[in-house]
Amino acid sequence: MFGHFLLLFPLVASVPPPSGAPLRQCHRCCDHLESAGDAPPTGLNQMPEVRTYINMTILKDKGDRGDRGTPGKAGLTGPPGSRGPAGPKGSKGQAGAPGDACKTQYSAFSVGRRKALHSVDYYQALVFDTVFVNLDEHFNMFKYCYVPGIYFFNLNIHTWNFKETYLHLMHNEQAKVIVYAQPSDRSIMQSQSVMLPLEQNDEVWVRLYKRERENAIYSDDMDIYITFNGYLVKPTQ
Repeated sequence: MFGHFLLLFPLVASVPPPSGAPLRQCHRCCDHLESAGDAPPTGLNQMPEVRTYINMTILKDKGDRGDRGTPGKAGLTGPPGSRGPAGPKGSKGQAGAPGDACKTQYSAFSVGRRKALHSVDYYQALVFDTVFVNLDEHFNMFKYCYVPGIYFFNLNIHTWNFKETYLHLMHNEQAKVIVYAQPSDRSIMQSQSVMLPLEQNDEVWVRLYKRERENAIYSDDMDIYITFNGYLVKPTQ
């Protein structure tokens, strides 16, 4: 910090001449004063008294920095700023690890019967004795459904001469479609197909339906005339 001090001194003043001596005009600040009829004064003692006003400025050295003060209280939170512009599009990332393979569900069977059958009861289940295809052992010779979904079924039989042929393709205990042929002097192949929605543990099977006439299907031990096929079209899940 700086301090200012003012010291005042008279700059120039003159002492009056001896009493009774008239003043002569002073031409210069260094001229002496002469009295009328007197010799001019000589020597320093006869010089006018000189005083000077001095304006003195006293400079002091800069002091040391003070200790840092304690932080003030935090101010109020300001409003959020406006949203900035969108940044540039990033580079394409690396491909991730391959996932697990999709699980595909299958279910299919194809079975046949070598022996002919004459119905003896009002309703009689048709049991198959030959397996062509049975994925995951889902078919147990006359019942079927382990994978829920939509299934396609096909039944093929051979009629017996002069005998009626009447069969039901069953869904649980409900007859869905029939295979029928009237008695004739000629035996023929008959076929029926259907698609059914099945739930788990549903049963699909074939039965003979006996009316007042004899009901029979033909086959022999050498060839297979009777086949029953089914496969999953689309699983439920």
